[in-house]
Amino acid sequence: MSEAGITPTQFSVLRTLSRCTNLTMAELAKAMVMDRTTLVRALKPLLRRGLVLAPAEPQSNRRLRVVLTRRGLTKLDEAAAHWATAQASFERSFGQQQAAHLRSELFRMTSYLSER
Repeated sequence: MSEAGITPTQFSVLRTLSRCTNLTMAELAKAMVMDRTTLVRALKPLLRRGLVLAPAEPQSNRRLRVVLTRRGLTKLDEAAAHWATAQASFERSFGQQQAAHLRSELFRMTSYLSER
């Protein structure tokens, strides 16, 4: 991710926003299985660089929505290429079956946490 100029957490934020558009901060934090303070720390550099926007809502200032910009989508595509390379390297060294099992367990754990 460093070659793309973002952190793994920021990559996950961009990827989540590409899949689930127009999320509130609370919804994004829940989807990311992180508290809002940690999410805000990850979002600040993305907002400064114009990779995401948090446009003001005329109806309510309390429900801040976060959206991926075109620039953010371009950065996500760039980072995804690096991610795919890293994943392929991991699978080669760890083994395809073990990597699949690990991913399955991680998804199970985060799914459990997001339901709480």
